[in-house]
Amino acid sequence: MSIANAKPVVEAPRAVAPVELPYVDIEALSIFYGEKKAVHEVSLSVRKNHVLALIGPSGCGKSTLIKTVNRIIDLVPGARAEGAVRIGGENILAPGVDLINLRQRVGMVFQRPNPFPKSIFDNVAYGLKVHGLTDRGTVKDVVEWALKHAALWDEVKDRLKQSALTLSGGQQQRLCIARALAVQPDVLLMDEPCSALDPIATGKIEELIQELKREYTIMIVTHNMQQAGRVSDDTALMWLGKLIEIGPTREVFTNPKDPVTENYISGRAG
Repeated sequence: MSIANAKPVVEAPRAVAPVELPYVDIEALSIFYGEKKAVHEVSLSVRKNHVLALIGPSGCGKSTLIKTVNRIIDLVPGARAEGAVRIGGENILAPGVDLINLRQRVGMVFQRPNPFPKSIFDNVAYGLKVHGLTDRGTVKDVVEWALKHAALWDEVKDRLKQSALTLSGGQQQRLCIARALAVQPDVLLMDEPCSALDPIATGKIEELIQELKREYTIMIVTHNMQQAGRVSDDTALMWLGKLIEIGPTREVFTNPKDPVTENYISGRAG
């Protein structure tokens, strides 16, 4: 065969890995309490089905930032946010955002367990009823599903009519997680969820976080750097309202790029 008649060799197309877009994408976020600027132009992202830990000393803006992701910060008089917080591509700081729908999509677990003075069942079912789900059979199924996902079902299935206030602290926190999961959010926010718990209960919550990230994107605020190392995929250090460093947790803890991060992790600062 002559060169002129030879067919050109065409290489097979190479497989291209899909680009992993962030599910929570925060861009140039500043948060104010009146004239005081509490968070300064923070930009960070959280990948879908990953856990991001926010660490840093008290008063550095961690909780303020996380409470902006579902607009609970709006309940604070004089608070306002500038920038963008996108969840699944939608800027939830834009005018006209449906806050009830947003807080269904973005669940929140607080520092101390805050069960309602209702039965265990009614605590989990509360959000379902707020969102208009009234079919008893469906509500029952969802409550069981949520309690199982919160690793609590086996401990409470025979006493669902009892007051949630009779549960231990660790059980109450898992109940609050079940209550958040019942409305089937996309994102789960946790603000120091283990700070009021003993080591055994803390271990159960940490194991639960590892299970939950299979289905949810999670942001957790913690003062406990060992906890951040155990449960998170990525870690962000905040300092005086500013984002100092963010990256894979192992890299942030073993090879920090910023001296502030190194000093904080080593215990020389903060």
